[in-house]
Amino acid sequence: MGFNPDFEPFRLPDEYIALREAIRDLAEQQIAPYAKDVDENERFPQEALDALNAAGFNAIHVPEEFGGQGGDSLAAVIVIEEVARVCGSSSLIPAVNKLGTMGLILQGSDELKKEVLPDIANGALASYALTEREAGSDAAAMKTRAVRDGDDWVINGSKCFITNGGKSTWYTVMAVTDPEAGARGISAFMVNKDDPGFSVSGYEHKLGIKGSPTAELLFEDCRVPASRMIGEEGTGFKTALQTLDHTRPTIGAQALGIAQGAFDQAVAYVKERKQFGKAIADFQNTQFMLADMKMKIDAARLMIYTAASNAERGVAEDGAKLGLMAAGSKAFASDVAMEVTVDAVQLLGGYGFTRDFPLERMMRDAKITQIYEGTNQICRMVMGRQILG
Repeated sequence: MGFNPDFEPFRLPDEYIALREAIRDLAEQQIAPYAKDVDENERFPQEALDALNAAGFNAIHVPEEFGGQGGDSLAAVIVIEEVARVCGSSSLIPAVNKLGTMGLILQGSDELKKEVLPDIANGALASYALTEREAGSDAAAMKTRAVRDGDDWVINGSKCFITNGGKSTWYTVMAVTDPEAGARGISAFMVNKDDPGFSVSGYEHKLGIKGSPTAELLFEDCRVPASRMIGEEGTGFKTALQTLDHTRPTIGAQALGIAQGAFDQAVAYVKERKQFGKAIADFQNTQFMLADMKMKIDAARLMIYTAASNAERGVAEDGAKLGLMAAGSKAFASDVAMEVTVDAVQLLGGYGFTRDFPLERMMRDAKITQIYEGTNQICRMVMGRQILG
């Protein structure tokens, strides 16, 4: 086979390049100016939500038939990446909207999709409620219960560390419907913030992503119509795992965006900062640090984009399980985000440690990407088990 000079195997199609340009412009003009205030005052980034809603980027993944943009998984990670490049907290608006609705999209009835997804497309937020105080990485040990009562399910229990809790209208909630069946006794429900017996409390004060509320959800005889069960009874844990296979790359995209933003800041700084009579960019050790940072970011981007493309097809090209690449891309990109942000702070020296520059915020924001949607240790366990069959 002869070489074709016009063949560009790793170039994004034009529509994705145009999407990146549009979301980058929006992020820089309408989100970045508020990022510092959002972090310092631990407030929700309403400006970001308004801008994303107006442009249709708040839930780009919602299918067109339900009023959304119908963007695929690659489009979603590009949006999240570009928002995270300027504000980690704001990037959780599109990221968690996908997380909170992915189970519904994968397994929900058409009637339930028609009830929920147009609301999300029109600007409402969705969250994902799996974690409990005694059931974090061991999600199958959850204690929240749902009992059938006529045409309703009655839910009792609590969920913790719920991203955008209290801001969301809809919550995908996992609850035990058959205590004797273990993981096969867990079912998934769509709960609305106005359902009787539902409340939000216990907001966390965090190291990073301070603009995204992290809350506890309480269910006290919370009544949910039976029609709002996602899929069949007992399939909730399977739905939860399938959801993470599709959404872990979005957390990888958040990490990637934070790393890229920190890298951009560092490059601009070292070109201007002078020591010993010349710009510190002229020193070889600076160039070596930047080269290592760039290689890691580029590798993470390739993994994330490949994982997103595989998620869209529902299977990896090489026949490997989808979860293998989803877990690997998330773990790798989030490790890169921590390494790159720490190095970026180092390149700025004392200034990097101050709030005069956004790098200390980016370093704090990066840490959570190694923890949520499966700690990186859990992601490695997922990978190991799938590698070994």
